[in-house]
Amino acid sequence: MKRKDIKLEHLARVPLFSSLNQNELKTLGRMSEIVYFPEGKVIFEEGTTGREFFLIIEGQAAVKKGKRTLSKVGRGSYFGELSILDGEPRSATVVAISDMELLVLEQRQFSGAIREVPSLGLKFLTAMAKRLRDSDKKALSH
Repeated sequence: MKRKDIKLEHLARVPLFSSLNQNELKTLGRMSEIVYFPEGKVIFEEGTTGREFFLIIEGQAAVKKGKRTLSKVGRGSYFGELSILDGEPRSATVVAISDMELLVLEQRQFSGAIREVPSLGLKFLTAMAKRLRDSDKKALSH
């Protein structure tokens, strides 16, 4: 299977992108790249400037706040969406806990994709609102 086909296959599985049509997925695929991270590698650190969105194709990562692990994420999960939108520092540290293959979309390409595919912006905001609500429910239940 060609690398660009692999990108489209993985993008289509993500709830955030699953309702996009083939041309919209191709736009995102064209603007993204596949990057490898070995086990133990810090993908990004809390407090640093964020300019990339990450989608896990293979592997697992730990999301940490200070020394505390907040969650573990794997295939199909994504992270980095907050900083790519607002340019604020990263709210957590993400570390590869296995060898990883990630699809990476940089802020400039992401902005270009939203200009080319305006419906992506609304879908992205809807997915983020759901994630925020889920996070609020989780916080209130503890």
